[in-house]
Amino acid sequence: MLVDGASAIARRFQVSDLVIGLTVVAFGTSTPELFVNIVASLKGKSDIAIGNVLGSNIANIMLILGISSLIYPLSVSKGTVWKEIPFSLLAAVVLALMANDQFFNTTGVSELNRTDGLVLLSFFIIFLYYSYGIARDVNGLANQVQIVSRNLFTSSIYVCLGLIGLALGGKWIVAGAIQLAIYFGMSESLVGLTIVSVGTSLPELATSALAAYRGRVEIAVGNVVGSNIFNIFFVLGISATINPLPFNKTGNLDIFVGLIAGFLLFLFMFTSHKRSLDRWEGFIFICCYVAYIVYLIFKA
Repeated sequence: MLVDGASAIARRFQVSDLVIGLTVVAFGTSTPELFVNIVASLKGKSDIAIGNVLGSNIANIMLILGISSLIYPLSVSKGTVWKEIPFSLLAAVVLALMANDQFFNTTGVSELNRTDGLVLLSFFIIFLYYSYGIARDVNGLANQVQIVSRNLFTSSIYVCLGLIGLALGGKWIVAGAIQLAIYFGMSESLVGLTIVSVGTSLPELATSALAAYRGRVEIAVGNVVGSNIFNIFFVLGISATINPLPFNKTGNLDIFVGLIAGFLLFLFMFTSHKRSLDRWEGFIFICCYVAYIVYLIFKA
């Protein structure tokens, strides 16, 4: 409802379909992560906030692209291979450096502080400009953004209802995650990396799987890669700016898995069919994701 309403309002103000696709639609699939992290930050639940983003990014590549490529092999543009995917790897490297303050100071305490949050948000602004240049080179991208025309009042109601639903959903997810952790004796980080992250990634799964089914493979891959960049630079940037997020060094494993997933995605663009994620590669991603989840559960 938020995406539909905001897209219709943007169209009424003569914003191009391309810009709507890069902003409203792209942001829309990541708003669950954003609202969950805002609630978690306000409650001081940094393990859920960081675990949600890391887990979502891993699920986006290994689970969502894996499933989407089984539906239809995902071929992508040169710009996505050489610009967007490397930018998502840069985002993961920047996060790894910011989260490991113990290697750069004498206090031995690691956190994403407000300064880190503002730096991440600055990177996000650069990414918006960067992605606009990439999108102009993708043929037919504007035609793949589905926008329903509505009057301004109806569109505004959609936006308000969507925001209310996301706010309530974010609050309920965080509260439920805390209760699950207590009931099953699990860490909040584990709940964030698994249940919460997969739940907040469902919009990306729906968008990418449907795009793959319709043969719109550029949207399927671009949605996931863009969401990963959005999660680190914007969602964590906002979260850390609201409230500094202490970082547990055990989270380095999850950052490492995210980096490996991104690197494998880049590598798979040059195997068998060039600039394509084939079905067998998607199957490898799904197997890796299952192995990762099983490891997390047994480690806990």
